[in-house]
Amino acid sequence: MDEIIAPELFRVAALYRFCRLERFESLRAPLDEFCCARGIKGTLLLAREGINGTVAGGEAAIGDLIAHLQSVPEFAGLEVKYSHAADMPFHRMKVRLKREIVTMGVDDIDPMQSVGTYVAAGDWNALISDPDTIVIDTRNDYEVALGSFEGAVDPRTASFREFPRWVEEHRADLQNKKVAMFCTGGIRCEKATAFVKSLGFEDVFHLKGGILKYLEEVPAAESRWQGECFVFDERVSVSHGLAEGDAQLCRACRHPLTSKDLTSAKYQAGISCSYCHDQRTDADRARYAERQRQVELAERRGRGHIGS
Repeated sequence: MDEIIAPELFRVAALYRFCRLERFESLRAPLDEFCCARGIKGTLLLAREGINGTVAGGEAAIGDLIAHLQSVPEFAGLEVKYSHAADMPFHRMKVRLKREIVTMGVDDIDPMQSVGTYVAAGDWNALISDPDTIVIDTRNDYEVALGSFEGAVDPRTASFREFPRWVEEHRADLQNKKVAMFCTGGIRCEKATAFVKSLGFEDVFHLKGGILKYLEEVPAAESRWQGECFVFDERVSVSHGLAEGDAQLCRACRHPLTSKDLTSAKYQAGISCSYCHDQRTDADRARYAERQRQVELAERRGRGHIGS
């Protein structure tokens, strides 16, 4: 019998570290060169408050990158979550300089000075099952649409910048409660707990490693997670065990779509979906249709297309 050789998978690393990084500008070019030389693609953000990003490449290349980052003194204790993708989930490599590595837009919020209590994935179920705990999803509305923890509060924010205002408007609801927050990989909820603690709340917790660590470590039979977890790459979503999910992206508005969304009369592949159809003009849809035609033509010729 011929040996069956499994296709090589790309290793995906979601990483972040809050730290004092005054020299962040000088790290951009060398880090971009390091990644490009090894065929790594994705996005890394650098700011005075640290590093954040998701990248993908071969097993050895990603191993080299993480070892390189961990050799930088400021990045000691780097938080990394690994998963795999059958196809390269990014189109290019980008290393960008930012004011914040996760944009909240509130001055003087410093997760290095004050942050909520980390809760390991294996202890999360017990915390969120406590009737005195209010569980808050700190992600954006389009992410929550694909899945969330059972009973979690959805602030219905379009961006993380809106989260502080939502907290201020619901301060009374949080009084005398344990406040447990979560996000995709841990970085947003870490900053969110720093903000909530700055308002005087003490019983503040967050899921260490985020949803990704929970889906990796907690068996599906014991899970309180419902649906899939949106990820910011071409896989679109992952499920338990960090297996690639079934969600797709609307190529017109980039909103993630469930299998139910794909049955909408307003859905046309590459052209529109129920979330954007009524906000687009006929001229917009004609332009998207031409782009989709080019994508399909490239696929028939066996070549990738940047719009796919």
